[in-house]
Amino acid sequence: MSTSSSLFQKDLLIEALKQSFIKLDPRLMFRNPVMFTVEIGTAVMLYVCIWVLLGEPSQVSFIYNTAIFLILFFTLLFANFAEALAEARGKSQAESLRKTREETPAKKNFSVGKSHNHQMEIIPSSQLRKGDMFYCEAGDIIPADGEIIEGLATIDESAITGESAPVIREAGGDKSSVTGGTKVLSDTITVKVTTEQGESFLDKMIALVEGASRQKTPNEIALTILLAGFTLVFLIVTVTLQPFADFAHAPVTIGALISLFVCLIPTTIGGLLSAIGIAGMDRALRANVITKSGKAVETAGDIDVLLLDKTGTITIGNRKATHFYPAEGIDNAHFIHSVVLSSLADETPEGKSIIELAKVNPRDYRINNAQFIKFTAETRSSGIDIDNRRIRKGAVDAIKMLCEKAGNPFPTETANTVNQISNNGGTPLVVSENEKILGVIELQDIIKPGIGERFQRLRKMGIKTVMVTGDNPLTAKFIAEKAGVDDFIAEAKPEDKMNYIKKEQANGRLVAMMGDGTNDAPALAQADVGVAMNSGTQAAKEAGNMVDLDNDPTKLIEIVEIGKQLLMTRGTLTTFSIANDVAKYFAIIPALFIVAVPSLQGLNIMKLHSPESAILSAIIFNAVIIPFLIPLALKGVAYKPIGAEALLRRNLLIYGLGGIIIPFIGIKIIDLFVSQCI
Repeated sequence: MSTSSSLFQKDLLIEALKQSFIKLDPRLMFRNPVMFTVEIGTAVMLYVCIWVLLGEPSQVSFIYNTAIFLILFFTLLFANFAEALAEARGKSQAESLRKTREETPAKKNFSVGKSHNHQMEIIPSSQLRKGDMFYCEAGDIIPADGEIIEGLATIDESAITGESAPVIREAGGDKSSVTGGTKVLSDTITVKVTTEQGESFLDKMIALVEGASRQKTPNEIALTILLAGFTLVFLIVTVTLQPFADFAHAPVTIGALISLFVCLIPTTIGGLLSAIGIAGMDRALRANVITKSGKAVETAGDIDVLLLDKTGTITIGNRKATHFYPAEGIDNAHFIHSVVLSSLADETPEGKSIIELAKVNPRDYRINNAQFIKFTAETRSSGIDIDNRRIRKGAVDAIKMLCEKAGNPFPTETANTVNQISNNGGTPLVVSENEKILGVIELQDIIKPGIGERFQRLRKMGIKTVMVTGDNPLTAKFIAEKAGVDDFIAEAKPEDKMNYIKKEQANGRLVAMMGDGTNDAPALAQADVGVAMNSGTQAAKEAGNMVDLDNDPTKLIEIVEIGKQLLMTRGTLTTFSIANDVAKYFAIIPALFIVAVPSLQGLNIMKLHSPESAILSAIIFNAVIIPFLIPLALKGVAYKPIGAEALLRRNLLIYGLGGIIIPFIGIKIIDLFVSQCI
């Protein structure tokens, strides 16, 4: 997926410019009350221009009215251009996704089993239906979204995620989901289709990035209603000015009244509002996060509590062996030799780390006539039988029970070592030989570098972080303190997550969490923001309102920042737009009545050249400020985790005070040029 940050690519500009004119259709403009009234004003000014051309003397000159008409027309175009440019960026991404969704042959299966190679039919992917099964081997493009029901494969997902590194997907567990358009690099899999035609992941992505399925968020709707209210108020204000003008014997032209109206209503935020919303979803997409609605992105900005899995989020995900503790009376070399033998067939990261810690070459170990014992959930141990030696390594209670059953005691010093390791947040693995304790291996979860700083950043945002883990409370507490999270849920079961979320929501807080398994689905559905892994099960992806294409558990932190940036951008530009009205008021009101009421000269603090130049300067500034703010609307206001109050003060200073000062300067500069042309 393209992540180009360029806002003004040539092809996007051309498309946006074309759409700017198409969007002038009143049926489309009607959705934006502020800009719709500007369009009505523009149409009225076109009528006035024709009226003056036909000889009407009361409306000043034809050139003056034409200038007002053109400026208002360009105001509409600039507002449409902002929205069209945001949509064009989405459509360019959709086009690249469409190339991925090309018609693909599918090897449809009619049975599941080892003989499926001989019972399949090659059909177009468009003929696949939910519940169908298909077969893929190395080199095949996966024709549809589904769940792997048999096999394991390495898959290239770069067409969807932009990440070139292949990933492993396998039947069962939480890594079984595959996406249509990705490519199988090795091995073979049998997949069950989980979506109907037109409802695939790619179809939804295309609809979202094109803006076709974008709905206004509740906050956006509320702001639209507020802006419509402002517009109605200023419409009444403008209409009632005419009787006052007649009373004061100060004739006011239609062009002046419409200019006043357009300048006083919040046209800046009205023109940029849609672009801000589209850009928010676009930023999420560029972070490889697919949102089911803009509401999810917006809600992420208001999150109070963040639930994070320990494994893969706070810790690297694979525990590493960090220390060997031989039991009393056991030679260290003999202990290490036994540990290595028991780990030779252990393909887990923990097993490999044991050999790495031992600093030996496994090839030096003779394992003729050996029988490897695989780990099972029942025994909770693994090992090797070789040369009349039964070496086992596993959980403390499993090995303890094994030895005590054979009549051998569990040494006190070994028990103390186990407690010490647990108290330090580690996981002890006990090793035995012929049902006698040899010693203990210490495994430690390696906390990700910089994760503590990220949690500190979240704390500054006012967000409570909660670690979710299956570890015992002692280990969980140690890791939680070391990582810097605010709370933890130890020995977590699906219902524990649900209950925690409900408890926080009952206290008026918004909760976000991430998950990938079917057992996470209830909690993902309950959370205000549920982020599912793209590699996760279909149930998880359907329950959440976001999907992370990168399968990165820490992405939740980035999503929160994107949401906050969206809310800040909308708020700051609204503040700037309303603040602008102050300067435009001081420009136009004196211009309307200064001749009839000379005492209003005191309000002409900018010392503008004439009533006509003042009005033209104000509406020119009103028009040109919109394109100047387009990059800010699309990129978003920079977010800094400095607390809500500090952020409010900062934004009021920059966009509130700045929104008052900049128009004064801008209108005065424009007036100097306009006065030379009148």
